[in-house]
Amino acid sequence: VQLQASGGGLVQAGGYLSLSCAASGSILSINAMGWYRQAPGKQRELVATITSGGSTNYAESVKGRFTISRDNAKNTVYLRMNGLKPEDTAVYYCIAALTPSSSRVNQVYWGQGTLVTVSS
Repeated sequence: VQLQASGGGLVQAGGYLSLSCAASGSILSINAMGWYRQAPGKQRELVATITSGGSTNYAESVKGRFTISRDNAKNTVYLRMNGLKPEDTAVYYCIAALTPSSSRVNQVYWGQGTLVTVSS
């Protein structure tokens, strides 16, 4: 099982980017999916999460600007980021709480991270 994130890049302040993260492998089920980020010199922080039923949760700093969504048929989670600010610059990591066929135990998996850079 692995998570593959994509979509990072360089954007000017006020611009937008979309990230996606696909879970692959032999998976029985996926519960929550989400995104964390880690800026240089800072701790990793939660950005947004979404349950299998579509309930969402956002960090206060991104509410109203970021939108998380998922496609359960594709085992993919998305993050649409509008109104980007320089302080959004970070490596963004996707995360999924899922049950692999091999273990049948719910586990947390992390993607490899994708860099988002917002220039002022």
